[in-house]
Formats: sequence, structure tokens, C-alpha cells
Amino acid sequence: MPEDKFKRSRKLYAEAQRYLPGGVDSPVRAHKAVGATPLFIERGKGSKIFDADGNAYIDYVCSWGPLILGHARPEVVRALKKAAERGTSFGISTELEIQLAKIIAAAMPSIEMLRFVNSGTEATMTALRLARAFTGCDKIIKFAGGYHGHADGLLTTAGSGLATLDLPDSPGVPASHAQNTLTARYNDLSSVEQVFHRYPKEIAAVIIEPIAANMGVVPPLPDFLNDLRLMTRDYNALLIFDEVITGFRVAYGGAQELYGVTPDLTCLGKIIGGGLPVGAYGGRREIMKMISPIGPVYQAGTLSGNPLAMTAGIETIKLLGRPNVYTQLEKTASQLQDSIRKSAADNGIRLQVARVSSLLTVFFNASAVVDYESARQSDTSRFAEFFRGLLDRGIYWPPSQFEAAFISLAHNDKDIRSTSNAFEEIFRDFGSREK
Repeated sequence: MPEDKFKRSRKLYAEAQRYLPGGVDSPVRAHKAVGATPLFIERGKGSKIFDADGNAYIDYVCSWGPLILGHARPEVVRALKKAAERGTSFGISTELEIQLAKIIAAAMPSIEMLRFVNSGTEATMTALRLARAFTGCDKIIKFAGGYHGHADGLLTTAGSGLATLDLPDSPGVPASHAQNTLTARYNDLSSVEQVFHRYPKEIAAVIIEPIAANMGVVPPLPDFLNDLRLMTRDYNALLIFDEVITGFRVAYGGAQELYGVTPDLTCLGKIIGGGLPVGAYGGRREIMKMISPIGPVYQAGTLSGNPLAMTAGIETIKLLGRPNVYTQLEKTASQLQDSIRKSAADNGIRLQVARVSSLLTVFFNASAVVDYESARQSDTSRFAEFFRGLLDRGIYWPPSQFEAAFISLAHNDKDIRSTSNAFEEIFRDFGSREK
């Protein structure tokens, strides 16, 4: 790469390190796992982002998923401008909250009532508090490699940034919090059953990403989610679907629609705010009625239901409800998957391409990935080369082996051809060095 290609990003990163820990506000942005200069982005439009040095990239991060329409979708931008003119925040209820709540409840019938919050972390944290209050039990089960935000008690054997940077369970989390979090293996029902057998009357809930997407994309094996649903009922525990990534992404009704499994509680994230800071948790009416002010479980937020996030969410989900939207996403993502597999096969590169709808991960792994343990067998050094090769060719891929790539409605045939050509060049170079 030309030495000056990232000159301004490097300068901004040096300055940022004086004021921000590590120069970033979220660890994966530091690009440590891929040995690259952290980018500073100035703007985005459609399928592209543009950095501080004027470099353009086809973007497969899409703000980590919520920009399913692409960057700066005109309908969303127009609605946001009008909303901002009316006021950016009130700390008081608006009709917009009702409108978006009705849209979400119609899309996901398991959600009879919901509460808006400001992030996915808030959503999962409060859903677990609610589950404990409803059941009278303290322990929860999560899955190794599952990431449900950075709340105390959830940073045990977690994916996402913890997996990317190979960090241990976070210091600062009291042992008294962590001891109530029990870990099972994703796609391994027997491991869940073992935990229930050990604590048959102490488990409040099982929380799961129905499609694991923070250890890379790992789909559920056939019947795994359905069997988990039956097991939680047998033990009077709640089933919580963390659909922060999958909600409105893999289907209009999320993974619960895709697999036909109904959870007790659902957590949603930034996609319901069109990429603005927002989250929500919701579920059965009898459970949600325990939330203050009508119940004893306290949770509050000045910016919850912020009018800008509500506006962007309403416009985004309206557009996702149009005919053939998910057919288009499936077609584009399938083309990308096929091109990766073909280029790899043609050049003798062993890898796995895991995909569900418009979520996709390239694992540099010789065997199938079904859980966190098998995901961790991937060649992260090879992935780092892959990332840098794509970046050099104007493609921004997630800077971690253990994150998902996202396809948006803005990605077109030209983008897929350009990306496919980049794969071919990179894999040809890999193959030539291995001969």
C-alpha cells in the first residue's frame, strides 16, 4: 500500500490516543487483530464509506448490521431532518414510540409489550433482570462465544471484541456476578441439559443468539432451537432470544420467524432505530407487566424512545416491509458466498463460508464451524492478511475473524463483481505462496 494512503487517519488516531483509551470508543475499531491502521470515516452513501484521506470502500460492516438499507438512505434522511426540526430530545413520551412499538409487535407476535432503551446491552441486561424477577431464580445460562453486551455477568466466555482481542473474562466484574452465569456449548443440547440437571430449580433463563453472530456466523443445527424451547419449558425457565443482530435482518420477523420458535422475551438493537442508538426488550404481557411503573422491576432512561431514533426506525422498517426485500438480500448474499467459495476452491484455499440470509463469515478453518470451540480453530493470521488485502482493494470487511459481514439493499451487482474480483486476486496470491 502507498505509505501516505492513510496519512490523515494515522494522524487522527495519534491525536485520539491522547483523549480516548486506545484511541477508540469501541475496541474492535483499533484494528489490532488485523494489523491495520484504524480508519476515520467522514461520510457514507449507499454501499460506500469514505475515510478522512478520501479513500472509498465498499462497506460490509454497515455499522455492524443496522444499516440494512445502506448509508444515508434518502427516505430516512428526509424523515430525520423533519424530526430534528421539531426537537431532538424531550425526555417525555411521544406518539412515535407507540407507532414503532406497534410495527415491531406486528412483525414479531411473541412481543406483546415492549420497552425501548438505548442499546442492545441495556436490552439484554434488563431482560435478564426481568427474568430473574419473574421466575424468582438467580442463575442464567448463556453459550460460549455468545456476546450479549458488556453488562456485568455477561462477560463470561464471550464472543465479539473479547474473542477478537483474545481477552480473558473482564477484570472489574465481581465474582458474585459471574457465579450466577452458567455457560453451555452452542448447538449442544446435552451441555444445556447437564446445567439444568445440576441446578434444576435455580435457573431463571437461557439467553441465546438464535443465530450466533459474535463468534462469526454460526447457524443453529436442525431442531436445536426448538429442543431448547421445550427444555426451558420443562424446567420453568424463560427463553430469551438476543436478536440484536438478527432482528429484521435475517427475516422481517427475525430469527424466530425464520426458524418458527417462539421465545418468552426478545432483545432488539440498532436496526429498529435505523442505525441510531436504540434497543428494546419485549415479550409476553404477563412478564412485561412486571416492569415499572406498573410492576416492581425498575428500569429507566432519559433518552429511551428518543424521537430521532424512533423516526429512523419507523422509516427503516416500513421500507423493509416492501415486497421482495428479503428475496433481494438473499440473492445478493448468495452471489457473494458463491464467489468466495469458487475463488477459494480454484486456488486450493481451505476455508468455510457460513451464511444465513444477509449475514456472512469467512472462516479460515479446514472443518465446519458449529460452536465457539471450532470457531477458535480458525487461522486468524490468514484472516488478517485477507482483511488487509480487501482494504487495499477498496473493500471494508469486518476487522475480526469473529464478526459477521453484512449485506445491505444498497449493495449492487457492480459491488459484488468488484468484491469477487478482490477475492480472486487475494486467494490467487495465497495459493501461489503455498505451492
